[in-house]
Amino acid sequence: MKTFNLALAPERLWQAINPWTFYQQGSQIGFVNIDLGSTPAPETEQTILDEVGSYGRQIGRIGDALEVLLKHVPLENLSQEEQDVLVVLKGQLAEIRQIKERQGRKQSQDRSENR
Repeated sequence: MKTFNLALAPERLWQAINPWTFYQQGSQIGFVNIDLGSTPAPETEQTILDEVGSYGRQIGRIGDALEVLLKHVPLENLSQEEQDVLVVLKGQLAEIRQIKERQGRKQSQDRSENR
């Protein structure tokens, strides 16, 4: 009796997975994709991300600088609405600082446990 062989896939099946090439080809990376918009100088933007820091790091440093300015700039002449806006910002910056501290402790504990 003859055996019947059916190949549904090649014997060797592989695919390079590089999210940057997915994005450049217009493919979807996940269920939710975020379009950061187009830039007239994508190479410059990528170099900034590689050499200066991620968007989150850049925004974080802007927040740190704003906190310094808010401590030294007289704010008493602001309207109540303007003061409320700054209160919300200060609250968010404080939450971010707490998360960073909590994550920093967790990461340092993880590192010490892995030694």
